[in-house]
Amino acid sequence: MKVLHTSDWHIGKKLGRFDRTEEYREVLAEVADIADREKVDLVVNSGDVFDRPVPRMEDLSLGLESLIRLTDNGRRPVVAIAGNHDSPAMFEVLAPYLSPRNVHLVGLIKGPKEGGVLDLETPGGRAVVSCFPFLREGYTFNVWEPSDKRYSKYADRLKNISHGLSKHAGKLAGADAVTILVAHFLVGGAKVFGGSTTSAQERPKPEAQQVGEGKVYVGPPRGERMLHMGEAYAADPQAIPTGPQYVAMGHIHAPQPVPHAPVVAEYAGSLLEMDFGEAGETKRVVIVDVQPGLPAGVQSVELEGGRRLLRPEGTWAEIKEMPGVYESYLDLTVKTEGPEPGLADRAREEFEYMVKVKADFPRKKDTPITTEGKPWVDQYGDYYQMNTGTTADPGLLDAFRELEEEASNATN
Repeated sequence: MKVLHTSDWHIGKKLGRFDRTEEYREVLAEVADIADREKVDLVVNSGDVFDRPVPRMEDLSLGLESLIRLTDNGRRPVVAIAGNHDSPAMFEVLAPYLSPRNVHLVGLIKGPKEGGVLDLETPGGRAVVSCFPFLREGYTFNVWEPSDKRYSKYADRLKNISHGLSKHAGKLAGADAVTILVAHFLVGGAKVFGGSTTSAQERPKPEAQQVGEGKVYVGPPRGERMLHMGEAYAADPQAIPTGPQYVAMGHIHAPQPVPHAPVVAEYAGSLLEMDFGEAGETKRVVIVDVQPGLPAGVQSVELEGGRRLLRPEGTWAEIKEMPGVYESYLDLTVKTEGPEPGLADRAREEFEYMVKVKADFPRKKDTPITTEGKPWVDQYGDYYQMNTGTTADPGLLDAFRELEEEASNATN
């Protein structure tokens, strides 16, 4: 049996001022073409189909159309679970309408006999798929408990759920079905940073902080929701059971094997480079070859769709000569002799896909900022210029004014 594992689509996510709908459309069509070309029997999506719990109608349509397209006119099953960005309730509401099309949505964590384990017929035989959507920490602990107990309870809950699903799936599968676990959680030790390869061993060590004893590395801003990436959400590798022949993991956007997993387990990674912390990552889907009772074999198929992200640093003249700067989304750091108030406008005129820009120049230590009598928006403008060396965009200042007004009204 051949299985295609994809994850973390995040349909609807923007990058700064840029809507990326057409990029999503392009890369999702590429995934469907790979599924057809490889003649896969089953597709699993391990969560974060959408970037928001309530997606825009056009994003919802694109996501559902893409899931249905992956069935090859109903020939092969498609299983998708809810990630931390998805709405579990929406998945459950949509599930009865999509199951006749051979798309199986699982939004809530369920018992094995209540829909947590699916017994599916595929062109390559039976597949028993255990479904483990994202578990929010608040469901597992009393808020008044010490934090160390909360962390251990969350990790224990992850382990108990995954092992319980796996145990039932093994009995249901018998000797003639393959077993797969599809889950969305963080395993301590996973690498959370950008790189140009899909091999964890080949990636350079990032400039980052370590979160928790599992050493979850967190670098520049990425597409993962960092609220759900800290110590409280890190499980031990023992949360991966020994029963499934393949474990399809979601939540981490950097493609990689699950560290220290007792069976073949992979984070497929996201479809696109979501933010500049993912710049340079090779995006992929995973093709899994598996037979009942035997270890799975995996191979990565690289994705080409979507615009690249770059973080150029240098003088204005140097940056203009760098390869790819006119075709890629840019996070610019321009070396200057001092603040350049017109730098943002200049960069926007020169580079069509400029997202961020800042000036890098020697700063005087302890430079005082006068705040007395200044409106909040002017203070923010001074802060922005001090930190970036450029003047704040008028649209950004307007957004600050709106936020200030909302906060002021909320306290009245």
